[in-house]
Amino acid sequence: MLYWLTAFSDGGDFFNLFRYITFRAGAAFFTALVFGFLFGRPLIDLLRRSQGKGQPIRDDGPEGHFAKAGTPTMGGVLILGAVTVATLLWARLDNPYVWVVLFVTIAFGLVGFADDYAKVSKGNVKGVPGRVRLAAGFAIAALAAIACALAHPAELTGQLAFPVFKELLFDLGLLFIPFAMIVIVGAANAVNLTDGLDGLAIMPVMIAAGTLGVIAYAVGRVDFTEYLDVHYVPGTGELLVFAAGLIGGGLGFLWYNAPPAAVFMGDTGSLALGGALGAIAVATKHEIVLAIVGGVFVVEALSVIIQVAYFKRTGKRVFLMAPIHHHFEKRGWEESQIVIRFWIISLILALVGLATLKIR
Repeated sequence: MLYWLTAFSDGGDFFNLFRYITFRAGAAFFTALVFGFLFGRPLIDLLRRSQGKGQPIRDDGPEGHFAKAGTPTMGGVLILGAVTVATLLWARLDNPYVWVVLFVTIAFGLVGFADDYAKVSKGNVKGVPGRVRLAAGFAIAALAAIACALAHPAELTGQLAFPVFKELLFDLGLLFIPFAMIVIVGAANAVNLTDGLDGLAIMPVMIAAGTLGVIAYAVGRVDFTEYLDVHYVPGTGELLVFAAGLIGGGLGFLWYNAPPAAVFMGDTGSLALGGALGAIAVATKHEIVLAIVGGVFVVEALSVIIQVAYFKRTGKRVFLMAPIHHHFEKRGWEESQIVIRFWIISLILALVGLATLKIR
């Protein structure tokens, strides 16, 4: 919104700053951060009063989790509010990619909110049926995928780009739409599965968002793409503003989610943030890089798939408990050990993902 202040610029004054994506990204970060600090405590108090017993705790979960009973959920509302306000204030609102990513974030947030509300109101861990959530998620992702396909330059429409191999493109044609849908829905649910310990999901999400934001900025500038030999996707640079807002909002939330958590993000936050990561990857044609950068989320999701498939076939378990962070809890790891080590792994994977920009 504030980008339009450039209309008052003569090219050498203060208003000219609003032309620069990096300036607006920095402003979006601080806007979201301040939003989180200002509204975090009032929101937590409101959630605590309205939810009573807070988020239900699984009976078969690690014993240490029972001490968290009474902690309110739906804290993802704080992150969504922060990133939405920051993006609407500082991003160019004539950019289709901004609206696609915002739409995915808010829509998945509403699906997650419905699930959290069902859990809290019923007082058990069963919320909205999984099939209903998946159907809603795929419907949202279908609209986003179509919008991205229409916004992409003609030479990249329907194409799957590969990291490292600069000339390698695989023409998916109409199959790009279901592929993009799987990326977005898969990312949303993978982050949702990772959100099981205080601070475990939010930091890897911020790291991945920062990485994808840098990639979006790079592929959205023709001079950078020529230097790096990556595919030019005009307009994606504005997604750096969204990513910066997400990081700022995430830090504001982490202030209250650091152990012991005063609030959980719930499905409201995890589905929305995962969906946002998937949408940015689709917009920037870096779907495969998302699997690298979000490797922690991939492993968490795979651990559940492996556990369920193996148990149905043999009646035995591969892990003591899935997702895999619960396996480590069952083996006696402290919660803080698991969280910090997953953060470290996420940072390493982010650097590997960024390296794909240069390694050609």
